[in-house]
Amino acid sequence: MFFCRHFVRDSLLNKGKKFNRFHTSTHLLYNSISMEIEAKELKKSGAWLLFSFKGRISRKPFWIFNLFIFLAGILFAIFTEPAENINEITKSQFLFMLWMLWPSMAVQAKRWHDRNKSALWLLINFIPIAGPLWSLIENGFLPGTPGTNKFGPDPMETKEES
Repeated sequence: MFFCRHFVRDSLLNKGKKFNRFHTSTHLLYNSISMEIEAKELKKSGAWLLFSFKGRISRKPFWIFNLFIFLAGILFAIFTEPAENINEITKSQFLFMLWMLWPSMAVQAKRWHDRNKSALWLLINFIPIAGPLWSLIENGFLPGTPGTNKFGPDPMETKEES
């Protein structure tokens, strides 16, 4: 997609002139380097942890995130109106859960990656009782694979290098 867009743009700008392969490859190299720099800046900002499904994290950020969600949920329950029936949730409670869905999935996907498993393992949460329990044990208590795996470098090694 990226290559095609620049190829069309360059061909329109050249208007019948001979195609400059070096010019297009230079654009591709420049844009890939700038995208890599943007990814590093995003990773530093913390938005990467909450919104990206790529990469790996260790158990510590996983537990910190889940503790934050737990405490935010308690505070939200204290300061919002309770439902009339205990088996119902209010609109504001539903919106809070919906708001936290994407970041929760992103953090858990990174933990599955650290265990050298696909993010499709998120689907195990849909199995009643056993699924979330399995997910908690795998992501919260078992260490990640040592060294680089197919999802990226070991998060414990990158912390030691910094």
